[in-house]
Amino acid sequence: MTRWFINHRRLVLQLVGTILAFGLIFVLVREEGWDEVFKALRLISLGHLAEALALVLVSRLFVAARWYVLLRSGDVKISMTDSTALTFTGLFSNNFLPTTVGGDGVRLAGAMQLGYDRAVCLASLVADRLMGMVGMLFTLPFGLLPALHSLGTGASQSLAWSGLMARGLNFARRTLQTFSIWFGKPGALIAALGCTWGHMFCTFLTMHILIDSLGYHVDFWLIAGLWSLAYFVTLVPISINGYGVQELSLSFLFSTVAGLSAAASLSVAVLIRALYVGVSLVGALFMPATLASLGKSGSAGA
Repeated sequence: MTRWFINHRRLVLQLVGTILAFGLIFVLVREEGWDEVFKALRLISLGHLAEALALVLVSRLFVAARWYVLLRSGDVKISMTDSTALTFTGLFSNNFLPTTVGGDGVRLAGAMQLGYDRAVCLASLVADRLMGMVGMLFTLPFGLLPALHSLGTGASQSLAWSGLMARGLNFARRTLQTFSIWFGKPGALIAALGCTWGHMFCTFLTMHILIDSLGYHVDFWLIAGLWSLAYFVTLVPISINGYGVQELSLSFLFSTVAGLSAAASLSVAVLIRALYVGVSLVGALFMPATLASLGKSGSAGA
């Protein structure tokens, strides 16, 4: 039992963190009142939900395009169709098989089974993650500064800044190591960053539509900044795939900094997660093709 826990302690801790996060969400909803939360959800029309779903889908296509750009510039001759299929298959695995497989693992395995270079594909996945972080750094100040102002100064602020500085230095070191393949190809990095910004714009606009539907008017750049801040909080590996932590972070930030009611902020946070999970179901459509490619690869190697 002890050996098993040592080998799986990270997963166990993430599972505990996920349960605690969802427990806190349940407590928040109960204190606010289930009726208030359902009332807030009913304010969002089907038309606005359809717009939000479409934007989330487009944002994921930007993510697929970003990985495609990084792979192609690394001399991996992947098609946009394969990049999109593997990206959505990874998203599907990330949401429905979060404890065993993981989206990046699925993408890497699928790319390798298609015959692409393992080292470049692995580096491209790390670079893909880092490009997402680089993009979010551009909008982080729009949320960090208002959050620090709303939450006050002092020890908490010093702790926040010291933590951000430490993560920033680690991030810079990892970026230099990972992007060595692409340093001689600035055009590819700019294109990948452009895809990141496209993904971000769609995400922020989705939040703007949902919040506006609830009768609140929040500045677009404040939404962008608070989402970016919640994004970096979610990177702390204390829950599985950020479940619960993302919802808690968004609810807290938008109620404390942006002035939404607790019911409204919870509703938006839960809807965003639902939209992400819903769009990831597209990956189930590509799963048979992915399995077929695996089967062909296995037959060829027999």
